[in-house]
Amino acid sequence: MFFYCWTVSQTSKIDKACTITANLPKGRDAKLQGLPVMDGSQLPKGVLSMKKFYLMLATLFIVVTSSLQAGTAHAATDWLNTSKLGQGIVSVSYEVPKDKRIKVMITKGDSSYTYNLFASKKTESFPLQQGNGAYKVSVLENTGGNKYKLVTSETVNLSMNNANDVYLSSVQNVSWSSSDKAVSKADQLTKGLTTDKAKVEAIYNYIVSNIKYDYTLAANVASDYIPNNNTTLATKKGICYDYASLFATMLRSEGIPTKLVMGNTSYVNTYHAWNEVLLDGKWVTIDTTVDAGLGKGGKTASYAKVASKYTAAKYY
Repeated sequence: MFFYCWTVSQTSKIDKACTITANLPKGRDAKLQGLPVMDGSQLPKGVLSMKKFYLMLATLFIVVTSSLQAGTAHAATDWLNTSKLGQGIVSVSYEVPKDKRIKVMITKGDSSYTYNLFASKKTESFPLQQGNGAYKVSVLENTGGNKYKLVTSETVNLSMNNANDVYLSSVQNVSWSSSDKAVSKADQLTKGLTTDKAKVEAIYNYIVSNIKYDYTLAANVASDYIPNNNTTLATKKGICYDYASLFATMLRSEGIPTKLVMGNTSYVNTYHAWNEVLLDGKWVTIDTTVDAGLGKGGKTASYAKVASKYTAAKYY
């Protein structure tokens, strides 16, 4: 019997039981503490203070007790829907026991993305955003503490003509449907506009002028927090994750490829979420959270940020 041990940096085979280490998305580990601006000016005091935005650089340890050989797809397919594979999307339908924590891990090469599944959602959709090739989709079950076991897995092969199409779809943390209020608002804001640039500017101006930073949520955010765009729109407040998800939702609904990005920036002194938007064939970095803070302080900024001041860790 062989056991396999995956890490973010390598895949190795050993001949005894091992522990799997897989880094969770760091963007869920943020503690936003202020927004020092590059020109030396300061945003309003207290902007972007956050308590443990998703897990504090946690490492997920998974104990594999399966004898599956590496790269072998599990026979069952009822839990994995690949009908939108041509758009770079897979959906997972898994009945989550109320007393268990279940995760989905999507791996391509030496890179993995890990997501929580919830008992309240029958089906969740996830992006295959790392280019064409083979992806392994795994369901993991918590066995106690921070240890997980492999329940089942499936390998799918992605072959897309346009890799940017994945950033048009609804996925777990940029979730939307045509009936959503956020989508209706985007339609209202862009009515009569004929260019993507004009639509981006209209939606950007609305968000930075109307959405306020939610200090209460920032101080009490749950480790498995997922944005709800209709709630953000209704309450007109949110944390950086909410800003980025809402902006991505509204632009995607208008047919404009938009990434939700997590990582670091010199504009913010800890982990952060922002967007990249495809305009005229180029990805433009836009940070509605930072610019909303600047606006509240009476400052103005161009929506296009200097890309070199941002370092991405995860794309959604």
